[in-house]
Amino acid sequence: MRIALLSYSTKPRGGVVHTLALAEALASAGADVTVWSLGRGGDTGFFRPVDPRVTLSVVPFPEVRGEDVGARILRSIAVLRDAFDGSQYDVVHAQDCISANAAGPCIRTVHHLDTFTTPELAACHERAIVNPYAHVCVSAAVAKELAAGWGIHATIIPNGVDSARFAAADPAPWRTKLGRYLLTVGGIEPRKGSLELLEAVAVLNDPIKLVIAGGETLFDYRDYRARWEERAHELGVAPIVLGPVDHAELPGLVAGAEVFAFPSVKEGFGLAPMEALAAGVPVVVSDLPVFREIFGAAATYATGPEALATALHAAIGDDSRADLGRKTAATYTWDAAAEAHLTLYSQLATPIGRR
Repeated sequence: MRIALLSYSTKPRGGVVHTLALAEALASAGADVTVWSLGRGGDTGFFRPVDPRVTLSVVPFPEVRGEDVGARILRSIAVLRDAFDGSQYDVVHAQDCISANAAGPCIRTVHHLDTFTTPELAACHERAIVNPYAHVCVSAAVAKELAAGWGIHATIIPNGVDSARFAAADPAPWRTKLGRYLLTVGGIEPRKGSLELLEAVAVLNDPIKLVIAGGETLFDYRDYRARWEERAHELGVAPIVLGPVDHAELPGLVAGAEVFAFPSVKEGFGLAPMEALAAGVPVVVSDLPVFREIFGAAATYATGPEALATALHAAIGDDSRADLGRKTAATYTWDAAAEAHLTLYSQLATPIGRR
């Protein structure tokens, strides 16, 4: 079976992590897999090494000075569309709205649903929902949103997590470097609840450091980042902003945290906090239906700065649910995800070129 998986970036965002891990698991199961993506900022490969059984096709996408988000979205679609020929594959599977707009007839994984104000992005988002002929969601919560909003019934296939990599991580180097720290992964942006986390840390009454990793994104959050920095100064909080962390070093960073905070306001699964559970770290997430579905009793739930601060304070140094967290993470495997995808692909067996 010839499978094309399409993503919009080579950078370490959740959807890209998903795409590469799924591709490797599919290849391990015997599928012929090619991952297509845009090489932003001069990238010729992905943020981490990829199993050589997976073919990579990275399409050059040079930066354009002064380009706004809307123009960048339209150019992203056009460049990927011009380079990609779906007729050579049995399955074309897009992982985001940009690649779904570029791919032609395709299956689409809806990782999460969002609301956009940029006209080009809003139109891209809508087309990427209504045009694909089949849909996958990584949680029942997102599938329910898709059904309620568009009448589309998706196949639910949860993410996997590389539990063993995080369970075996050595936290010592990061603890030596940073001391005691509270970690969040995902950067500084509205969807990640970055301002709410600042407010919570300010009332935590604990000298623990706030460390923020990740954050590569297509979108322009400079105004939000400026408000965040101003508020941090007003509150007397001095976060450590690492930006994207090397793939090899991320498990140790996660394992070294005393608590992992993820006050996101919209998610499809929550891969980053699941990796923290795999490392045995206590996790506090916002009280969203998707998190209740995925994490169950392994996480603590809190919404709003005061509740978040209370939950973080209680979770610091609390290893009472470490074993449950590891067991929960271990139930989500990429091999199982690949098997479920192959079953779906077989059910949609008509080659793309003959649709």
